[in-house]
Amino acid sequence: MKFIKYSIFYKMEGGIEMNKTLRTIIIVIVAILVITMPIIGSYNKMVGLEQKVRASEANIGTQLQRRSDLIPNLVETVKGYASQEKDIFINIAEARAKLGGAQTVTEKAKADSELGSALSRLLVVVERYPDLKSNENFRDLTVALEGTENRIGIARQDYNKSVDNYNTRIKRFPNVIIAGIFRFQEKAYYRASEQAKEVPKVNFSK
Repeated sequence: MKFIKYSIFYKMEGGIEMNKTLRTIIIVIVAILVITMPIIGSYNKMVGLEQKVRASEANIGTQLQRRSDLIPNLVETVKGYASQEKDIFINIAEARAKLGGAQTVTEKAKADSELGSALSRLLVVVERYPDLKSNENFRDLTVALEGTENRIGIARQDYNKSVDNYNTRIKRFPNVIIAGIFRFQEKAYYRASEQAKEVPKVNFSK
């Protein structure tokens, strides 16, 4: 009887120890989840916002390329009436080349501003050639260019909004700690240069 009693006692004691161990494991797991779930949530949110920034940047690139593809035909049309205006054609070609080789957002914004300035100067040239303004091919190209300029403006706004949301997110506490651990870095805004702000907008429909 004593042996049976001791066996039952040890079994009960072993069961209690097992229950304590299991309870400890559960507590540890719950604690880990409580700590890690917010981190995972914040990380995923940052990833989502960063992807929006990249998508918005890609959209700017698409619209810039669309405009860049229109420019050669536009320049050739203008040359047919104003071949002597060599300087402006060279400026446009150089700015277009810079934009094509730009890698970062800052470089793209600078090259974009230079190209916009060159196109605006072309507007001044066009005003001196009434026959050119009445050319049907020229009118079609400028309408397409103006539409592209509008899309570029919207794309810039969307990009800067995405960047603002992302940068604000990674700077807030405790996100700033998580951002530092996973190397989420601040993104650059798409800003026009001060010189570009002083030139007139591209508008060939006047």
